[in-house]
Amino acid sequence: MKLIAKVIEDKIKLLEAGRARLEPDAFNKAEQLALYEKELAKTIIQLKNGKEMELDGYKAQNPPATILEKIARGICFQEKLNADLADTTYKCTIVKIQTIQAELCAYQSLFKSQIEL
Repeated sequence: MKLIAKVIEDKIKLLEAGRARLEPDAFNKAEQLALYEKELAKTIIQLKNGKEMELDGYKAQNPPATILEKIARGICFQEKLNADLADTTYKCTIVKIQTIQAELCAYQSLFKSQIEL
């Protein structure tokens, strides 16, 4: 029974750590998305204004409006990757917390059944 109580205590500590991690992950997610959107907007403006831009050795200048945004997205790929990684990290933190909660509930049930015996 002491072992189960120790495991429960450890799971609670993990939940506290996860909760502490959630806010910075959420902030980073929002910040990275904002940086991507800002860089994308700047790139679109620059392309529309005739600035020559380059991606992996390929140059673009005054592209047609129909493909301008796709080209700008390609140029801003690193910012998009950073935003996606931040989003995935945030979601992963949530899933980890939910997993620990489920484990905690199982151990609490086990502990309760041990007390009733």
